[in-house]
Amino acid sequence: MTTASASAVSDSDLLCERVLAALEELKAKEVRVIDVRGKTSVADTLVIASGTSTRHVKALADEVVRFVKQAGMFPLGVEGQTEAEWVLVDLGDVIVHVMLPRIREFYGLERLWSVETPADAAAG
Repeated sequence: MTTASASAVSDSDLLCERVLAALEELKAKEVRVIDVRGKTSVADTLVIASGTSTRHVKALADEVVRFVKQAGMFPLGVEGQTEAEWVLVDLGDVIVHVMLPRIREFYGLERLWSVETPADAAAG
């Protein structure tokens, strides 16, 4: 492993830790971390969490942004804050989805991204 990739791994891990701390701070529900390396080149990790209301969903997303900024990192984008039924915070290697439970159930992101790839099945 090169120094650059070791640094990238630790940055990604730090980012994920900050995201989880922010979600815990405001009592997010059913937080799930999904490793999507090898399944997409878009990100390494998806974090999915539920809020109890649109106000809670927006507050959770805002807290994620605040926590990562405190660590000197900045989101690439934040989508869905107006309706706040599903807010996506794009942090590059980590993508955070904060959703209302009914929206989360309808789209089923956990089911979509937890499907094994042929390589996963062969390794397991």
